[in-house]
Amino acid sequence: MRTLGVDAGERRIGLALSDASGLIASPLEVLTVAEGDDPVALVLDRARDVGAECIVVGMPIDLRGEVGVAAQRMNEFVTRLREASEVPVETCDERMTSVVAARSMQEAGLTERARRGQVDKVAAALILQTWLDLRRSGGETR
Repeated sequence: MRTLGVDAGERRIGLALSDASGLIASPLEVLTVAEGDDPVALVLDRARDVGAECIVVGMPIDLRGEVGVAAQRMNEFVTRLREASEVPVETCDERMTSVVAARSMQEAGLTERARRGQVDKVAAALILQTWLDLRRSGGETR
């Protein structure tokens, strides 16, 4: 089952895609959200383009495990996505994924300029890989 991973921000949406077997997540692309764009429509269009059978959205739970303002905004996005989607939409804790993505890219020797705009799709891949691993191990997914 191909699954689309989403790291949604206000201006950029990082996307990742699993392989057909649902084992490995790979960074796909970063969508830029322009003024007047509907981020839900952007994600759903791309999900259809890649044949995704499920969408997993990173949920920004704070470091204490609580739902803050960012997570409340993301809940609204996920609700809209679920209402408009023809495929299941799930969430996955995304704590620290952007930090890990940026650090990994830096350790790989990428310059700041090369990392710019790429972190979001790498973070989406980390979110999706976490979800895939949880699903495979029988852990809790939402």
